Amino acid sequence: MKKLLGLFLVLAMSWPVSAAIVDNVDAIGEIEVIGANNNAQKSEANGAASRVMAGLSAELTEDVRANVQFVYHTPWDGSEKGKDLNTYQNQIYLAEANMVLSNLFDRFELTLGRQFYGDEDSALLYFGPRHGYMAALSSDVTSLDAAKLTYADDVKALTLIAGKTQNTLEAAKEADFYGVDFRMNLTDTVKAQVYGYAYNNKVWNDEYQGFYGAKLSMTPEAGALSVEYARAHSGDRLIKESHDNAYLVKVDGSLNMDALTPRAAFIYQKGNVSEYGAYAPGLVYGKTYFGDDLSDVLAESRIFNVGVDYTWNKMTFALDGFAFQDRTAKHAATLEADLTATYQHNENVGLFAGIGYAKLSKAEFDRSDATVYQAGVNVKF
Repeated sequence: MKKLLGLFLVLAMSWPVSAAIVDNVDAIGEIEVIGANNNAQKSEANGAASRVMAGLSAELTEDVRANVQFVYHTPWDGSEKGKDLNTYQNQIYLAEANMVLSNLFDRFELTLGRQFYGDEDSALLYFGPRHGYMAALSSDVTSLDAAKLTYADDVKALTLIAGKTQNTLEAAKEADFYGVDFRMNLTDTVKAQVYGYAYNNKVWNDEYQGFYGAKLSMTPEAGALSVEYARAHSGDRLIKESHDNAYLVKVDGSLNMDALTPRAAFIYQKGNVSEYGAYAPGLVYGKTYFGDDLSDVLAESRIFNVGVDYTWNKMTFALDGFAFQDRTAKHAATLEADLTATYQHNENVGLFAGIGYAKLSKAEFDRSDATVYQAGVNVKF
């Protein structure tokens, strides 16, 4: 890491300082700070923590851009007091370092190097920073060392990706990774997506694991509806189907009613479809009790969520109710209610706060209830 930082500083200082160069170099990153208090038996989710991501995005030449971004996160527990600069330097790691070649043959884009990938609200696949809760700040910012090729026009987009996952804190999660994603606009308001991924970390008994699936999304003026189905595969081939593979069904819907947006969601999961999802439902159940260790917890579950958003000027209030239960309803459900508020100061600055209360299922937990309070700020640049 010392050599990497030293090289980065030398390059920065030796870069020719001209108007053309400066105009094409942008600072990128974000700062997020969260304070939380809970009685959910999770000491690491009490107190305050911060995460700083900072780097540069530079246009090297026409249609070629390079991105470099470092990450540092720390709890506010006094443990950093008295440490020298070398100690802090060893806690900074490289989360993003890639080169993007655009307009290849007019339609293709090629990204080479360490990169983020996926959608943050996905229950199946996301590499990148997570936001909005304490466990997101203390967990690693995952990324891929990969080659990604994308073809896109006004109707369809195809992405091919191959590389290796990177997890600085947990080397056992590093794996060879392959994937394909195809998206198509069937109409102006109807979109379809099909995808498949396989990975191999040299640890599992089966040589390969992964999943494939499809998603249909509709966005008429009245609201939005999406239905997704995914199924796991595993075996000694890149894709090997069996009769008892894990699967997931996810349905999301919302209505547009001016300032009010009613919402509902349902997830049913048999087995562990993917360990790379970022879906963390509920301030108490998903974001505090289990944090970033949800893949096994959700492996045999069904989840109901109903909520409503109310927007007033720069403020958005959200009220949500959740029911968490094993998929065959062998035990009583854990019930949770959350109230959150977000103030969007400007395009890049948001403040948020929330309170969550859960009536815990005695079949799953050794206590009857739990409460979480939190507040934070996110600044992007």
